[in-house]
Amino acid sequence: MTHTVEWKVRLHLFEEAGTTKARAVLNTGTTEFTGHGAAHRNPADTDVPEIGDEVAAGRALHDLGRQLVDVAERDIGGVTSRATAREAGPEAGWPAPDRS
Repeated sequence: MTHTVEWKVRLHLFEEAGTTKARAVLNTGTTEFTGHGAAHRNPADTDVPEIGDEVAAGRALHDLGRQLVDVAERDIGGVTSRATAREAGPEAGWPAPDRS
């Protein structure tokens, strides 16, 4: 079975007074996730905006990735517990089959 989807990520960067903030928004078509990241420049460091962008964007994407893994782990737990319940026997309220 082939499964192909396309997810789009929008990355927004904002810089002000030595701090760069990033917001990464993932739209799966059914759900939207938002990751956040920030980078703070030491006042003694040279002002290189690209470095702040890279650090803040990387942190926002890392946050987004962590959220996706968390959701996947919950989904796996839900599927696994349902499968285990099916293997364990009949649902509560249903009589057990007569095995005599």
